[in-house]
Amino acid sequence: MTNWFSLEGKTALVTGASYGIGFAIASAYAKVGATIVFNDLKQEFVDKGIAAYREAGIKAHGYVCDVTNEEQVDAMVKQIESEVGVIDILVNNAGIIKRIPMIEMSAAEFRQVIDVDLNAPFIVAKAVIPSMIKKGGGKIINICSMMSELGRETVAAYASAKGGLKMLTRNIASEYGEYNIQCNGIGPGYIATPQTAPLRERQADGSRHPFDSFIIAKTPAARWGNPEDLQGPAVFLASAASDFVNGHILYVDGGILAYIGKQP
Repeated sequence: MTNWFSLEGKTALVTGASYGIGFAIASAYAKVGATIVFNDLKQEFVDKGIAAYREAGIKAHGYVCDVTNEEQVDAMVKQIESEVGVIDILVNNAGIIKRIPMIEMSAAEFRQVIDVDLNAPFIVAKAVIPSMIKKGGGKIINICSMMSELGRETVAAYASAKGGLKMLTRNIASEYGEYNIQCNGIGPGYIATPQTAPLRERQADGSRHPFDSFIIAKTPAARWGNPEDLQGPAVFLASAASDFVNGHILYVDGGILAYIGKQP
């Protein structure tokens, strides 16, 4: 059974994986045998990522690439195929969020979030699918978020993008499943990362941030998730264990989506 979860001989591209959730997922893949490839916007971020992987005992290959730029993505994928190998596993992890009330958000800000969180996964998936077809299969995993299902104040663009990414996931599964390509999503709950750090800061009096208290109360697990909580689900969706799982969104949220909350 352990062979079902092995990624020996596989090349995994995890976008934006210099730190945080992407780094945790890529590190898990390395532990079960995959060769790790990642990108970031600037060389300095790539260098920091490579150093972090090295410190963890992982040899990773880093590339500078803006995943919203189709020409850059196509060039990066060709370079990876030449220098490392055909991409067997793609994790569309790179993303941004802008917490701005909708009526205060400019159209340009809205488009930027859509570009990074929805257009980029389309661009990168489109670039890797042809070689996956030639090789006989592949795995695509999109980081979809609970905002694929829920709305909340100040995240109109993010929720719109992640809802679209959920449907892109299902469409890739529908269109390319016959080529032994499985495309699934992971929907993280509230994860303790640098991106969410402002929401967990202690107040001047030592009390919890109001949003921190809200999340703890809404989560049956009574805690924020850690990046490591995503490692098992990510390995499952990248491995042979999930070969007949396609178009599914696996929510890793400590039970939030199943829970109505305590009566006040």
